Amino acid sequence: MMNKAQATDNHEKLDSRVETKTRGTREYADSANLNWANSLQYLKFNNSSGEKPARDANVLLYLINHGWSRANIDWDGEFRGSSGRSWANEASESLQPTLQILGAGVAGIAAAQNLTQAKITDFLIVEHNDYIGGRLRSQQFGRNAKTGKPYTIELGANWVEGIGSLETHENPIWKLAQKHGLKTTYADYDALKTFDHNDAKNWTDKIAELDEAFENASGESGEILLDNLQDLSARAGLRTGGWRPDKNDMYAQAANWWGWDFEAAWTPDESGLVFGVAGDNATFGYFSDISNLVIDQRGYNYFLKQEAKTFLKENDPRLLLKTTVEGIEYNKKGVKVTTKDGGCIEASYAICTFSLGVLQKDVVEFKPKLPHWKQSAIDQFAMGTYTKIFMQFNESFWDTDAQYQLYADPIERGRYPLFQPLNGKGFLEGSNIIFATVTGEQAYQVERQTDEETEAQVVEVLQSMYPDKKVHKPTAFTYPRWSTEPWAYGSYSNWPVGMTLEKHQNIRANVQRLWFAGEACSTEFFGFVHGGYIEGREIGHRIGRIINGEAGDDEFDMERYEVLHGTTHKDEYNDENGWLFPYDVDGEN
Repeated sequence: MMNKAQATDNHEKLDSRVETKTRGTREYADSANLNWANSLQYLKFNNSSGEKPARDANVLLYLINHGWSRANIDWDGEFRGSSGRSWANEASESLQPTLQILGAGVAGIAAAQNLTQAKITDFLIVEHNDYIGGRLRSQQFGRNAKTGKPYTIELGANWVEGIGSLETHENPIWKLAQKHGLKTTYADYDALKTFDHNDAKNWTDKIAELDEAFENASGESGEILLDNLQDLSARAGLRTGGWRPDKNDMYAQAANWWGWDFEAAWTPDESGLVFGVAGDNATFGYFSDISNLVIDQRGYNYFLKQEAKTFLKENDPRLLLKTTVEGIEYNKKGVKVTTKDGGCIEASYAICTFSLGVLQKDVVEFKPKLPHWKQSAIDQFAMGTYTKIFMQFNESFWDTDAQYQLYADPIERGRYPLFQPLNGKGFLEGSNIIFATVTGEQAYQVERQTDEETEAQVVEVLQSMYPDKKVHKPTAFTYPRWSTEPWAYGSYSNWPVGMTLEKHQNIRANVQRLWFAGEACSTEFFGFVHGGYIEGREIGHRIGRIINGEAGDDEFDMERYEVLHGTTHKDEYNDENGWLFPYDVDGEN
């Protein structure tokens, strides 16, 4: 652990090192005339020999810690900061900040901001993409007929879920959205219209039946949680609550998708009841049941970029964009990260904010491998895929008053089940944009198809929903492929059947000086933007207290459960419990 005294001592050593550093015939500085606060003239190369000075990462880190940005540092204009290559690839030795934050999404930026507020600025943020925001990802799309400019749409997160109130609690993302004037529109889930393959058809009675069953299942889940009983699947919980539709009742299947998959991006068969309900209550009960759709033409991630500006200067070299992490080596002394471009960053601590999907893949090599208790928890948690398919037409042939238009396919559950117009009142009026949503297996199928195949299928469904209209080919069409994005491998996490609180805690727990944050780490708010934000600030706070010398590493280690037992003792594997196989559980026969 580095305490304040050690940090001061390190800076004093670096001061001395900088004061005596020479390159060629030009001395950078001396103790008599170097004024770090007012002048950089000694750092500018002025040598008649034309020899370039060797880059020294520690010198740059010193400058950064004293308030200088890359724009102020002129070493022949070649030292790369936020331009896309890691510093270590340019430097004569690996970078050695106190902390590195892997990922510039919501969790990473929240952690960095919290650390800055704790007077800790000696960190690097390493980001694969060329922007801040992660899965807050917007894109230019279509064309505004009046201005000739494209619209901004959200490929990733799109809502501020559970905005909260002064009477309950305010969602931190909503507070930030208001702070930065983010334009949003109330998501009215009652502004709903239902269809089948022939036309509009009212099957909202199925939705009402599902809602009643969900209320019953919620009560059941509360008893399971409080009495420490075994969890159920959400499907089993709904059955217990009275929801037992026929498999060929496609209206009921569409209602079930709307009531569960739309939020979880997984089916109720695959989802755990207790924490599925608890997560729902945490957001929509603790905050509020009001959600707003973000339609700001600066992009949803605008608020995050603005928050980043409170501690990152323009072209701040502590932000390494377009830098892909390939390896993470950790121990009790620190964390070493290697990047795709051959760079190396060594730090006392690291916060890994990679998505659950990335952690479930072998795209980043951990040395040593993550311990079994942690990796098995990561592997068991679920990463969902939620795909929005955007279309712009020459004209709007749909009902613009219905924010949510549900389609019950006669054959496949979850086949293009939802369409949302974006040209209704308070949205992108006059845009003629509508988007469809698919999740789970349907999302994977869409990702495997070409855009042309998907477009033809969606147009066919829209034509069946509006048989009296002629649905033409859209003028603009696009959708993301989240499960194949090498920096995401999915949209957001979900709590699966059989996942316990203790096992989920193993996802959150640090491994020596390698820490983890992100929406999947949030026990209460997994899958939500505010989950990533809250976890990022929490981990930033913990590490900040360690770096500031308030306690040692061990005192702030997060709870972990290296051995998790089941509920059945081996003596209970007997014929009275139906265990009739001719071998014992000790494996002797």
